[in-house]
Amino acid sequence: MTTGPRNDAPAGRPGPLARLLPERGPQRTLAGATFVNALGSGMFMSSSALYFTRVVGLPMSQVAFGLFAGAMVGLAAGILGGRIADRWGARETQIAVMLAGTAFMGCFLLVDAFWSFVLISVLTGVVFAADKSSRAPLVRAFGGGDPARFRAYLRAATNLGISLGALAAGVAIQLDTAPAYLTLVAGRALAFAGCALALLRLPRPARIPAPPLSGRWDALRDRPYLVATVLNSLMSLHFAVPTFLLPLWIVDHTEAPRWMVSGVLVLNTVLVITLQVAVSKNVSDPESAGSRMRWAGGAVCVGLVLMMAAGDVPGWAAAALLLTATAVYTLGELWHAASAMEYSFGLAAPHAQGQYSGVFGLGGGLAEALAPAVLGSLALGLGRPGWFLLGGLFLLVGLVSRPLVSWAVRTSPAPRAYEKTPAA
Repeated sequence: MTTGPRNDAPAGRPGPLARLLPERGPQRTLAGATFVNALGSGMFMSSSALYFTRVVGLPMSQVAFGLFAGAMVGLAAGILGGRIADRWGARETQIAVMLAGTAFMGCFLLVDAFWSFVLISVLTGVVFAADKSSRAPLVRAFGGGDPARFRAYLRAATNLGISLGALAAGVAIQLDTAPAYLTLVAGRALAFAGCALALLRLPRPARIPAPPLSGRWDALRDRPYLVATVLNSLMSLHFAVPTFLLPLWIVDHTEAPRWMVSGVLVLNTVLVITLQVAVSKNVSDPESAGSRMRWAGGAVCVGLVLMMAAGDVPGWAAAALLLTATAVYTLGELWHAASAMEYSFGLAAPHAQGQYSGVFGLGGGLAEALAPAVLGSLALGLGRPGWFLLGGLFLLVGLVSRPLVSWAVRTSPAPRAYEKTPAA
């Protein structure tokens, strides 16, 4: 008689945990590196402002300027970083970017004046932008037979890593000591280093030769891609809803308990982590991406209207409306993310995925920078009409996305190809 746990699964069949993970090999390696990088990002994003004000001793106005300067410079650097990855190899470029991130983030531990802070902020801004654009060719190369599913898994892993990093930052913020904040900054630097080590295990992707007559900056002249980038940028304004608009709305304009700020953010995060892969199923070409963008516009619009309605009811009803609104809004966020990933990869020229992703990231970065001002001036400044204007904007962008992108593809002088990218 034997003792111990039994394994009745058929030989060769993966267990439940294995089925939740990407395939062994490059996919799982890239997913692990992405998770480690996101973990460090969550630690730093949640605590950076407090570190620079409470430990370094800079006033908030200077901190805001430095971080903004870094983000703006990084937007342009993303396109160059993507082109370098296309030209010299995405694996090597990603490792170099991670090592640079380790060094520059370590320099934040030594910052003690405004101009040194601005300089390091600009350098780290370049790293953050180049990270995204230089990783894109790797995501394309190792996407396998179902690249949409793999991209969705990476987004879920990113959100999980950021959430866990934010929890770690919460412990340090509660301690509110200089060593605690210094540990978070050092943790971000170590996450960059850990990501670089993980990437060493990746094989080199097969390089895709550029077709005849291709230029150095094809992405900047690609009409369908630019149309999709602009539409995605407009839709991306909603990403500041759970982190910027909702907290201010809940605290200042509803009778819901203040802990609902954390409640809706947790609900949003859990839904994104658990549903992104399922929602992204069958989003495999620009047409299906256009359909999901239409669904996204409708769901975000309905979610915003429900959030607005929470300002006119008692506390318990406001809490229920806010949770319902967040669930509906998050469906829109998931559909939009699936569409954006397909546009970013499906419309890009395979030989220049890094450059194309840099252009796409430029649009998303501009939206991220403008979102607080747009959402605040409309929803919080104009009240009910502003909420309807916002909802109408997202609904309109969703409705026109598919026909506009289809028109751009039909009228583009360059042939479109959506073939899979081989990997070595």
